Amino acid sequence: MKTLLGKKIGMTQIFAETGEIIPVTVIEAGPVVVTQVKTVETDGYNAVQIGFLDTKPHRVNKPLTGHFKKADVSVKKHLAEFRLEDGESYEVGQVLNVTEFEAGKKLDVTGVSKGKGTQGNIKRHGHHRGPMTHGSKNKRLPGALAAGTYPSRVFKGNPGPGRMGRDTVTVQNVVLVKVIEERNLLLVKGAIPGGRGGLLRIRYAIKGQGK
Repeated sequence: MKTLLGKKIGMTQIFAETGEIIPVTVIEAGPVVVTQVKTVETDGYNAVQIGFLDTKPHRVNKPLTGHFKKADVSVKKHLAEFRLEDGESYEVGQVLNVTEFEAGKKLDVTGVSKGKGTQGNIKRHGHHRGPMTHGSKNKRLPGALAAGTYPSRVFKGNPGPGRMGRDTVTVQNVVLVKVIEERNLLLVKGAIPGGRGGLLRIRYAIKGQGK
């Protein structure tokens, strides 16, 4: 299964054989364990559920405790499900790691972007500021939102101040530069959404998407 859960470690840079400096994000990917295999006969669709990172038993509820006990695996902090046509080829308890991936291939990486809190329209949407001269009353405020006579209201979806960040973001077709099997590390070119320690979903790039 060319899909794993991982944790963002941070960014660094490495040197290519040509001497070029390549900025990379270091991801601790797996190992993950198969906790459930779903089939069309039992669940109506084919999928594989995997668990990542051990945690203390008291940190999960009783239904999940029974779920892990039935699968005969240790309690996991994160669970994720991926639909696969060949899901039946996997077994509960099977361990998957970075050996599933090959350097030079392209990946799609999904994470949660950093939360910025409540921000103004300039930072949130890139709006221009008003004149900074003496007497200006519109330096960093939003401009006119709607006419007074018609429609005499603000249309929904009008960009303005509000919560920024903390969104699920997928970066497509990032190049896998290096695989360090002994440490379960993937080095991908460029930046990945989220802060250090953030949970990531890593899979081979879907054909026909991205550049």
